[in-house]
Amino acid sequence: MDADQTDSHRRLSAFISGWMSLALALLSYFWFPGHTWLQQDSQLYLPILEHQRDPAVLRNDPIATQPHTAYTIYDEAALALGAIGLDLHTALAAEQIAARALGIWGLYLIASAAGLAAGPAWLVAMIVALGAFIKGPEVITFEYEPTPRAIAIPLIMLAIGLAAHGRTVAAAVAGAGAFLFHPPAALPFWAVFAAVNARRWARILPLVAAVALLLVTSSGAHQAFFGQLAPMDSRLMHLRTAYVFISSWPRTFVWHYGIVAAILALAWWRVRGNGLLMGMAVIGILSMPVSFLLLDVAEWRLLPQLQPMRWLLFTTLAMQLLAAIAGTQSYRSRGLRLDGKGAGASLEAIAWFTIAFLPPLQPVFTQDLRWPHFAVAVGLAVLSATALAWKIAPAAGLAAFFAVPLLGGVVNYPSLDTPELARLVEWARASTSPDAVFVFPEAGHSTEPGIFRAEAQRALYVDWKGGGQMVYLPGFAFPWWFRWQQVEGAGLAKLDALGIRYAVVKRGGDYVVYDTHTGMPARQSK
Repeated sequence: MDADQTDSHRRLSAFISGWMSLALALLSYFWFPGHTWLQQDSQLYLPILEHQRDPAVLRNDPIATQPHTAYTIYDEAALALGAIGLDLHTALAAEQIAARALGIWGLYLIASAAGLAAGPAWLVAMIVALGAFIKGPEVITFEYEPTPRAIAIPLIMLAIGLAAHGRTVAAAVAGAGAFLFHPPAALPFWAVFAAVNARRWARILPLVAAVALLLVTSSGAHQAFFGQLAPMDSRLMHLRTAYVFISSWPRTFVWHYGIVAAILALAWWRVRGNGLLMGMAVIGILSMPVSFLLLDVAEWRLLPQLQPMRWLLFTTLAMQLLAAIAGTQSYRSRGLRLDGKGAGASLEAIAWFTIAFLPPLQPVFTQDLRWPHFAVAVGLAVLSATALAWKIAPAAGLAAFFAVPLLGGVVNYPSLDTPELARLVEWARASTSPDAVFVFPEAGHSTEPGIFRAEAQRALYVDWKGGGQMVYLPGFAFPWWFRWQQVEGAGLAKLDALGIRYAVVKRGGDYVVYDTHTGMPARQSK
């Protein structure tokens, strides 16, 4: 093949890879693992963005007026897209889909760098693109919400894939992009990448530029990184955000990551996988004892903001990816005959594929695996080995996107949008002052108040979801808890004295809104 043909082949391969990545990103977004809006942290980010775009919006809400987005370009990027005519939801969704496409391409690059042909490499990428829930730190490899981490993690996947193909400058640029969106998520990548390239400082320049940009855009921001947690902050974090403390985890979670680490070591020995990803996986395991010493024992103020145990995401990701690669590399060994031409798949290959399919079958809400999940994983493993034998490997990966939710019964998130809540939002926007303050005194830990805040653009006096901001904002914990205690069991007269105009309660499946000043219903249930 001459040089022109080789160049043409590369362009065609890049074209196909780009469209495959985009198609899989759209499939993963609209079908499985899916996406959500205003069900998790976007409940907090959207009010912050709306207030930054128009300071008159939600100016009485502490969540909107005390942002934690200083050291990220997440807000600047979203507002820039909004400035060209996109609403914030559309802008963030576009960023999320684009990031997923880049991340899936990165997974393909990692697999192809392991010596796999295009078909098997896409099978590996598809398996990992099914996502995985990370027990303990409560994160997901492919986040459902368009949060900073949902942009950063796929960019890190891309950076690892580019580095695996020797495109280190491009990898550094992708890694710098991840750092700009979510510095804590990008730290393991840069720790390993910088160590490997210690004598090639030019490859570190994108990170230097990213740090400089964040320092410029965050000028005037006040965020404490040093010193110990105040005793009250520590107690309230144990109450509201216990997941950041490993001492609060069930022991089974620690054993879980011990098993993950053992499988990862065996997979690494089997395939001699990507060294950069493996280094990040080791950092993930080490984050547990480090977090225990620096947060649970020393109570360093930086640790709740950094949340290093979320780096366990890379440990699970590496295990899943290397197990899938091991399955593709071992399917030709002696074992089960899968076609009429003597091609076979070993029980080893089926075992590796089963391991790779188990993380996306981990139900987020029940947090345990049942025998039907194992059955689906084994079935998909046999299907993958069969597809490899018949040289139609991507077909098995595509089937998995439907088998996991339909046969495995995996539901990654509930449906929180209801007609009743939509009517309440519509009423509030049309019938109340933009400066009105609301409270849902009986909502408890429900996320409904946060959805209301974001969609109605009306301030909340306090809500449970908003209390999670205490890990980022020193001094936030006690005022939040004080407000929470003030509202608990308070009558309308007391709520009125606190500056709360409307109290929302649920009656008969619908919402009744009381005007605290008059003591009369301002809105009856339908």
